[in-house]
Amino acid sequence: MMQFIKSLFLLEFVGAVFLSMKYFFAPKATINYPYEKGPLSPRFRGEHALRRYPNGEERCIACKLCEAICPAQAITIEAEPREDGSRRTTKYDIDMTKCIYCGFCQEACPVDAVVEGPNFEFATETRAELMYNKEKLLENGERWEREIAANLAADAPYR
Repeated sequence: MMQFIKSLFLLEFVGAVFLSMKYFFAPKATINYPYEKGPLSPRFRGEHALRRYPNGEERCIACKLCEAICPAQAITIEAEPREDGSRRTTKYDIDMTKCIYCGFCQEACPVDAVVEGPNFEFATETRAELMYNKEKLLENGERWEREIAANLAADAPYR
């Protein structure tokens, strides 16, 4: 009998219309991307960067842990000792076409030199532009240092 009443008055249909109207007039969940951007997690892994110390010296000590741990073998490092006995990289290349953005390089780095920053908008026209050398990586580090430092500080309690 109850099934007959539901069918006669189309109660499921009326319920569906009210549910549709509820969501039709509710605030929209979508954003107007490129003009509006959603929040990014401090652990977001975007474009790679090499960081410097506050005094301007590059952080990378050429330990090559990032090169060793990279599952895609996208990182190539060459290093030479300096006059003061410390090591620094002479060549630091990342093939972004191979990179799988796993974050292992960032986790392996003992001095937080190589990081994956907040930039996810780095489209290029040619494949050659996705071969990052040391200068490009250091430039990215300088451009995104404030955001990278804030993200590392926000993530520090969970490391």
